[in-house]
Amino acid sequence: MKGVKIIGISGGSGSGKTTIVNKIADIIPDFLFLPQDNYYKSAEYMNNKNITAFNFDHPDAFDNELIIKHLRSLKSFKPIDMPQYDFIHHRRKETCIHLEPKKLVIFEGIMVFFDKTIRDLIDLKLYVDTPDDIRFIRRLKRDTAERGRTMDSVIKQYSEIVRPGHYEFIEPTKRYADLVIPEGGFNKGALLALTPFLKMISSQE
Repeated sequence: MKGVKIIGISGGSGSGKTTIVNKIADIIPDFLFLPQDNYYKSAEYMNNKNITAFNFDHPDAFDNELIIKHLRSLKSFKPIDMPQYDFIHHRRKETCIHLEPKKLVIFEGIMVFFDKTIRDLIDLKLYVDTPDDIRFIRRLKRDTAERGRTMDSVIKQYSEIVRPGHYEFIEPTKRYADLVIPEGGFNKGALLALTPFLKMISSQE
């Protein structure tokens, strides 16, 4: 084993980060997927009425110490027990998922480039750059369909927390990216540029 490589994929909520992950899976299917969302701190006091009581779009919303510990373990080719998060009840689940290390790790989330210690553990940084209106529509559909949210609560959270947080904490990290991908998974040129790196990793022993 010549070393574990970590690809970080960042961008605003609803930017199309998951689509990039799926496109990578078409090129090299054998990787370990680590969503930053699983590392949110618990906020079980939240509900649709007080949805802005906890700022999910602030760097302190994540358990960064655990993220660093797990990334370092994977870099050393050691297994981890990844937490799971219940987005309906806004708390970490009691059960974890045991993950064995692989030579490619994809770490995806809105703030994977914010913390320098975390950023320095990432070998290739991708930023998915998508217009605000498209990101909002995607978030609205996801949160109402999958997370038990009302339309009013999604709009309130987006206006008061998500949008300001994006421009304060997420958008500025674009400068750390090795590759900025406009239009996410629909950008065929960016995906072609990624292919040699991915194939190089897959050929390593």
